[in-house]
Amino acid sequence: MLDNGTIAPTAGKQRRKRPGSHANRLSRPKALVIHAVLLAGSVLFLFPLVWMMSTALKPLEQTMIMPPQWFPSPVEWENFWDAVTYIPFFAYARNTVTIAVLGTLGTVLSSSVVAYGFARIEWKGRDIVFLVLLATMMVPFPVTMVPLYAVFRELRWIGTFRPLWVPAWFGASAFNVFLLRQFFLTIPRDFDDAARIDGCSEFGIYRRVVVPLSRPALAVVALFHFMFCWNDFLGPLIYLIDQDSFTLALGLQFFQSRQGGTPWNLLMAASTLVVAPIIILFFFTQRTFIQGIAMSGLKG
Repeated sequence: MLDNGTIAPTAGKQRRKRPGSHANRLSRPKALVIHAVLLAGSVLFLFPLVWMMSTALKPLEQTMIMPPQWFPSPVEWENFWDAVTYIPFFAYARNTVTIAVLGTLGTVLSSSVVAYGFARIEWKGRDIVFLVLLATMMVPFPVTMVPLYAVFRELRWIGTFRPLWVPAWFGASAFNVFLLRQFFLTIPRDFDDAARIDGCSEFGIYRRVVVPLSRPALAVVALFHFMFCWNDFLGPLIYLIDQDSFTLALGLQFFQSRQGGTPWNLLMAASTLVVAPIIILFFFTQRTFIQGIAMSGLKG
């Protein structure tokens, strides 16, 4: 004991580690290696995007020269205008946005309702049915392509947008249901009990309690489906007949059907315009996207 009455620390106690301790310094080389690997992977994944944008600004004669010329000279900014006038680009964009928005709204609604039933309602055989639903993820689209085409043909929907967005309102995606179910399970059930005491029905709990608390997961589902519809090629190829109803994915094929060779600079310019909205959308929603993935139990 010291003169002022305080007790001196014992010698056997370990000293508290400071932020710059030896243990922390040992992890720095490992962190540098991890960051170097991630940076190399980023460069590898960015390579096609950079090449596409570079080709979009080149004159046609520079697109196929060897060795490749990374920096176009001169820079042909008018390639973008020529690309959107080569095909009815804005009409295809309007068709794509229509299908993507309608399909996204439908899949968010249907998937969230089904996921709520699996996560918050107790009923006999629930887990078995959920396993069967997950098993449908292993069924590839070509297996169901012919039966679906026969159904839509009987409904006289071939040549319209309906086969591309109506099923999203009535047929929930197994992956989206799984993602939302995992998120719904993290919401305390005390909220449900409190809502029932206040007189809420089951649908009222879904609409007023679960949905407002699940916005990050719903945003992830919406982003996934919007990207799927925006990039979908096989679906529009099967169901759309009239060129006026084509989407952007189908419209890009017109550049390769030109007699005398493909205008690669115009094709890359149009592809850049198609990819740009998705990149911008992800840039502004990445925080919500990462939060929804992390809180749904899907992180690595």
